Formats: sequence, C-alpha cells, structure tokens
Amino acid sequence: MASTPAHTPYDGSSRLFAIGLKPLDLNEWIEIDDTFEFHLAEKRRIHAEHGPRVFVEEADTKAAQAEVLSLLADHLPARYPQRYSTDGAQLTVTGQPAIATDLPPLHIASLVVQEDLILMRKCAEGWRLVAGALCFPSSWSLTEKFGKTMQDIHIPVPAFGPGTRMAGMIERIFDNLVVELPVERYNWSIQAGDALYHPLSDEQRIDRATMRPSRFNDDNINAGAFIRVERQTLRKLPVSGDILFTIRIFLDPLEVLSRHDDRKRIATSFASQLAALDEAQLDYKGLTGDRDRLIAALEHIAGL
Repeated sequence: MASTPAHTPYDGSSRLFAIGLKPLDLNEWIEIDDTFEFHLAEKRRIHAEHGPRVFVEEADTKAAQAEVLSLLADHLPARYPQRYSTDGAQLTVTGQPAIATDLPPLHIASLVVQEDLILMRKCAEGWRLVAGALCFPSSWSLTEKFGKTMQDIHIPVPAFGPGTRMAGMIERIFDNLVVELPVERYNWSIQAGDALYHPLSDEQRIDRATMRPSRFNDDNINAGAFIRVERQTLRKLPVSGDILFTIRIFLDPLEVLSRHDDRKRIATSFASQLAALDEAQLDYKGLTGDRDRLIAALEHIAGL
C-alpha cells in the first residue's frame, strides 16, 4: 500500500451512484504500482483456489479474448519495458512465473495485469457479460452476473435497475462508445479488512441490508476500515466490437488520509458524501450500521 492514496475520488471528484465518465488517455490504460508483484501472486492463488468462480466464458468469445490479449501485448512492453517483453508470439512478465499457454486468452491476460477484465457483448436483449476474469470483486459475484444484461446486472443498485433513467443512459453510452475514444470512471466504498477477494451474492447483500450490522467492531475504526477504490475503464475492441471493462482495485486504510497533505479538504468532502447517502444507498454499500462512526473518524482526521 502506498503512503498516500494513488486516487482519491471520494474528494468529490467522483460521486457515488453517478456515472461520471471521463476521457481515457490510452497511455495510462493500465496502471502499475508497488503492489504489482503482490497483486499478480494473489491472482494466481485466487485462480487456483476459486477456479470457475473467478473465470467465466461463453464458447464464442475466444476471438474477442485473443483480441484483448493482443492489445495488452502491444501496449505493455511499450509502456512498461522494465516489466514486460514480447517475442511477437508470447507476452512475458519480468520476474513472474510462466503462464500456461493453453489457458483461455482472457485468463492469460488477467494474470499479467493488476486489473480484472470483463467482456461485454451487444445482443438482442442488450449488452451482456459474456466472459470475465474477476479475482478482486467488490461485493458482487461473477458467476451470478455471467450471461446477464447490463440492466439486470444493476438490479441491486439503487436507481440503476431495468427501466430507470440511469439504466437507459448506460445502454446509450455502451452503444455509442467508439474505438478511438475510451473512457474511465471511479467507484469507491469502505470495507472491513484488506481482502482483495471480496465477493458477495445478491442474497447475501439483501441479508446484510436487512440486518444492517456494524462491520467495524473494534474501538479504533481506523484500524479496520479500508477505502476501496475501483478505477474502471471502458474500451471498445476494434475487431469484435465487444467492450472491454477493466477494474483496478486500490486499497488503503482509512487512517492513511491523516498523512495526506490535503487531508482536511479530502476528509471533509468524504464525510459529507457519506452523510448525503440515503437509506437504500447505505444499505447497498453495507454502511448503514457504521456511517456515523465513519463520519466521526473522518471529521477527526480533518481536524473538525
């Protein structure tokens, strides 16, 4: 973990339950930091331990998967030559174990970057999740969402389910995305502990919302609360026309904000955004039982 957060979208720049897309500089498509080796090792462990729960594919997606791997093979050695090389046929990660070449291309691709990778395809019923490698889920289940449309995937999200204005906007964004203009956005939450593998089924989410438990039971909430930031990118693939959705996770203990040069502004904005969430939004994020304690901790960091 970095001494200060790499991204602070909770400073007001990326509000929760908003789409918030921004143009993506393709030179910054994939991010690497000092957690690189740990993340890749965790991915190997999680794939080995959880297998079909973290990788899914429809039979006719192999060509699109290979397209993703090819884009990475072109991009990574040029952007990060100290980390990657290629002989024109195979992408190699410096200092990392060799990857079996008989794995599905998207599986291979997921093992060379810190990002998780999801393929969306336009079908008669809408944009569907047709393949994915998701080792670091942020409170959702890949197998539960596999094959579903974007609108159905978002059923649990307040104001984002089928027929809502937000669902229609997302559908139009996907329809209108062009190869030359990829985009990015940020999402964030607060979790108990620093686990990267953080799955949650819709049924578990409903149970959590019903019970509204406190997830930070110790006296020092700073010791157990971790800010989970998702940096997401959307890129239309030039050959298949599918859309690649990447998700990069950044985890920082809440207390790291106390060392930030701009801690008063960031912590104050963070607290005000938590205070503004309605009941359904708090339940979805699993923060209902802890919102007041988190706000108090952030106000303390801000010196209020």
